[in-house]
Amino acid sequence: MNVVADSMIDIAGGVFLMGSNDHYPEERPAHKARVAPFRIDRYPVTNREFALFVRETGHVTAAEQPADPRDYPGADPALLLPSSVVFVQPPGPVDMNNTHNWWHYIAGADWRHPRGPGSSLQGLDDHPVVHVTFADALAYAQWMDKDLPTEAEWEFAARGGREPTEFAWGDSLTLDGRHQANTWQGQFPWQSLDEDGHRWTSPVGSYAPNDYGLYDMIGNVWEWTSDWYQQHDQLQSKACCAIDNPRGGERERSHDPRDASAVPRRVMKGGSHLCAPSYCRRYRPAARMAQPIDTSTCHVGFRCVERG
Repeated sequence: MNVVADSMIDIAGGVFLMGSNDHYPEERPAHKARVAPFRIDRYPVTNREFALFVRETGHVTAAEQPADPRDYPGADPALLLPSSVVFVQPPGPVDMNNTHNWWHYIAGADWRHPRGPGSSLQGLDDHPVVHVTFADALAYAQWMDKDLPTEAEWEFAARGGREPTEFAWGDSLTLDGRHQANTWQGQFPWQSLDEDGHRWTSPVGSYAPNDYGLYDMIGNVWEWTSDWYQQHDQLQSKACCAIDNPRGGERERSHDPRDASAVPRRVMKGGSHLCAPSYCRRYRPAARMAQPIDTSTCHVGFRCVERG
């Protein structure tokens, strides 16, 4: 398909029930939120669009740069090479308590080489760009005179005016037996049935849009938001009232590189092609994850917004 750059959808804003009381603890409690009108990209940013940004600006992503050993005292030098996190499918069942059984730092993996050295973007121009950190995504957004969405803006847009359905298209994961988003089928992480026709990312727009005309808000790739991660129950709110334009924690924690839990984290939304009923049911508008701002992976991308 021919994806049109800078194609955006006007969202009128309004009040909605953000979060969920029915799934993962970090989604609770569901609470009323109000967002102002904004515009959001119809599709996630693609490799084609990101390549233009790189050509025009000379931007070098974090995954293409070596880590400073002063920031990671005692680290294995092999982990300081330009690298990114790649999913590697194991040949059979593994210990599900150890994510290193399928996630690997691979030297040479970056947005141009999404599966590591030897891979390329051939045939992937209209797939969402991946292996971008928060700073990489924000740099692109600012180059476009845009911003990254808040968590509330993103979730409001993803719901497409449907509330409180579980999925962006209704209450069933499939409709008439057809998959509505690029997610994992089979026993994660070793058995991929590919019932939806995709093992990795899919071209943006491969599935039907939501009721706002937005594509790939669910599945395919996780998407960065601008909010610092905090638990929903830390929001100061009253059950009777909607929170206006809520934001996550505004303050960045100090970063001690020796403590992985201290790395500042932003909220990412939407789930990815690696989300599976057998492991991660985060292919829903309410779902959320905390992503370290210095970490890029093969299943995280982004889209942009305009306000005012």
